[in-house]
Amino acid sequence: MIRALAAAAILVGLVHVAFAVEPSEMLSNPTLEARAEAIGRQLRCLVCQNESIEDSGADLAHDLRVLIRERLKAGDTDAQAVKYVVDRYGDFVLLKPPVEPATYVLWFSPFAILAIGAAGAWLYLRRRPVPPDEPLDLNQRRKLERLLLDDQ
Repeated sequence: MIRALAAAAILVGLVHVAFAVEPSEMLSNPTLEARAEAIGRQLRCLVCQNESIEDSGADLAHDLRVLIRERLKAGDTDAQAVKYVVDRYGDFVLLKPPVEPATYVLWFSPFAILAIGAAGAWLYLRRRPVPPDEPLDLNQRRKLERLLLDDQ
């Protein structure tokens, strides 16, 4: 069973790699290709949303990879190529969007949700009734003694 799961995990990983950058997309200049890959690792696939465009097999990711490579071939700097894509798709296309008023919700909502959950848990634990400590009656004491003797 474990071997089958491991084999399935490996196959899923290999399928994922198979959808990466296609050879037809790659630039002949290794320096430009390295720059294009570095830029592609910064950009989110708008279909998959948790993958960079370099890792995604989606058609839109393919189009963005080609677009980035065309911009680099045309002479754009890395920043200009990224800005071109961000201007078209917004900050959401960045895997690490800038911290600015428009993205405060994105950056700080996880912390707010954790704080609200912690406050709710604290209030719940603080307000729940605590049963009073009552001494054991005779039957309960005998049962406890039997349990303790059985343990030895």
